[in-house]
Amino acid sequence: MRAALLAVTASAVLLAPAPVPAAAATPTPAAATPAAPETAATEGATEGAVAARAVRCPRAVAPAVSRPPRPSPPPAVPQARVVGGAALATSGLVVPTGAGAPPAITATSWLVADLDSGQVLGGCGPHEYGTPASVQKLLLAATMMPRLDPAQTVTVTEADMNIEPGSSAVGLVEDGRYTIETIWLGLLLNSGNEAANALARLGGGPDGAAGGVRAMNEQAHHLGALQTHAVTPSGLDGRGQFTSAYDLALIARACFAQPTFRRYALTQQATIPAQPAQRTKGFQIQNENQLIYRYPGALGGKTGFTDLARHTYVGAAERDGRRLVVTLLGAEPAPMRGWEQGAALLDWGFSLPRDASVGRLVEPGELTATPSAAPSALAAPGPPRPAAASGPASTGSGWLWSVVALSGAGVLALLGGLLWHRRRRLPGQIDNGPRHP
Repeated sequence: MRAALLAVTASAVLLAPAPVPAAAATPTPAAATPAAPETAATEGATEGAVAARAVRCPRAVAPAVSRPPRPSPPPAVPQARVVGGAALATSGLVVPTGAGAPPAITATSWLVADLDSGQVLGGCGPHEYGTPASVQKLLLAATMMPRLDPAQTVTVTEADMNIEPGSSAVGLVEDGRYTIETIWLGLLLNSGNEAANALARLGGGPDGAAGGVRAMNEQAHHLGALQTHAVTPSGLDGRGQFTSAYDLALIARACFAQPTFRRYALTQQATIPAQPAQRTKGFQIQNENQLIYRYPGALGGKTGFTDLARHTYVGAAERDGRRLVVTLLGAEPAPMRGWEQGAALLDWGFSLPRDASVGRLVEPGELTATPSAAPSALAAPGPPRPAAASGPASTGSGWLWSVVALSGAGVLALLGGLLWHRRRRLPGQIDNGPRHP
């Protein structure tokens, strides 16, 4: 028990944000937010940042909707909840001292961060589990874009077309031949699920799409997104498939670091070429992310929707040389649509001082670079899992047991070190909605 407690404490210290001016860095409930405490628990403190009690996030009232029961998330892992700083381990609101209240929105969790410095400006339940829907396609992009030649021409297969009837599709056809760039545009502009299947297959090696999903999970852990687990490449709901607002910010940061992604994300329209052999005509597609048309300085992002996940959103913008990203999960489209909620949070983020911070985004590979760090075991890729082109996978328990086993290994290693110092020996989830609103 003592060893386990020490492991959790060590991880919190290891991942605490770098000290910044205390006036800007001290996370606290927004003074203007009329919120009552949800819990009396006080989060751990870090140098230059003292966590406050969890308070309710400002919520907009949304019309009642019929939705499937939410899936049970994996058990909370303390090491994963303190990634980026102990102040982020809250189910409620965390903002810098003196910050104005963030806008009232319907999203169940969100985060605003600086793409360049990695500072987290604020959030609501940043490490709470959520269902990703099509924002999961950003993890696919972060994983496969460096692997695939955009100029290469490839053939779409029957398996690529295996998507949920009525779900998002760009209009590729079986045996059609397209450049990989065209497929990326179909994925990012129109959220094509068949495009996601094709890209996962093409980048997945000998195991095809299953290998692609496995690579996505390995990439998530490399980025430090310890609460992210992909089951489908497209974000079609699958059992055991989760992410968090914090993880999405890590993934988005990796995407926006790629010039090719930035170009695709700002593309307003593209042409899907004719396929004479399949007797289909060419047609145009438009970017569904309204942020790029309506928000000055928009850099792009990704929309998402399933009946289960509701609306999810990732968006980024630049203002006065400052680039911010917003991520949100579990939103309803009224009184504001997903991109509008993202825009409101971006406005709030740009209103904060440049040194405002309640935590930070960890760097790629940071959690796996130090073998002695407690969270490094959690960052290790789990065992292979079968990919599902649509619908739920059979179980999520294998992944959870791998996390538990790896965490236990870290605790045992720490315990062994303590006993050695005493001179003792120890035997050796369905993007099934209509097109995203």
